[in-house]
Amino acid sequence: MSDHQIGLTINGRRHVASVEGRMTLADMLRDDAGYTGVHLGCEHGVCGACTVIVDGRAVRSCLMLAVQADETEIKTVEGLAEPDGTLHPVQQTMREEHALQCGFCTPGVVMTLAALTSGNAQPSEESLLKALSGHICRCTGYQGIRRAAKRLAAAGSGDAA
Repeated sequence: MSDHQIGLTINGRRHVASVEGRMTLADMLRDDAGYTGVHLGCEHGVCGACTVIVDGRAVRSCLMLAVQADETEIKTVEGLAEPDGTLHPVQQTMREEHALQCGFCTPGVVMTLAALTSGNAQPSEESLLKALSGHICRCTGYQGIRRAAKRLAAAGSGDAA
């Protein structure tokens, strides 16, 4: 199989790689670029652990080929917090609501919520909870995750978080 040269921006940094045509974005992010916060669970797009933000949209990186990400802007969980360590609002809310247990599904959940609440977006509680239905948490950390989603929806609507 032939290699392809790709260039993309990951968490604000330019990254150039030579990848096989069959390599997934998840594998490239983890193995080539070192972003191990991209977790691989099912490798079929079902569990959501590998979710990253590609050009502003939440994407299951196990279902996207690395060559498809050429010249895109990607954000992983490692790129959400500010350089000084200040947590992203989704990360802070998840922390305050104890919305994790083992943490395996957490990066994917965080990235989905971050994509849906970015900018001036004001998603409803229903839409956030529906988006979370595409994530599998085997530790049953769902109650904390659901509380975090509810707070994020309330914050976006102007209600007290």
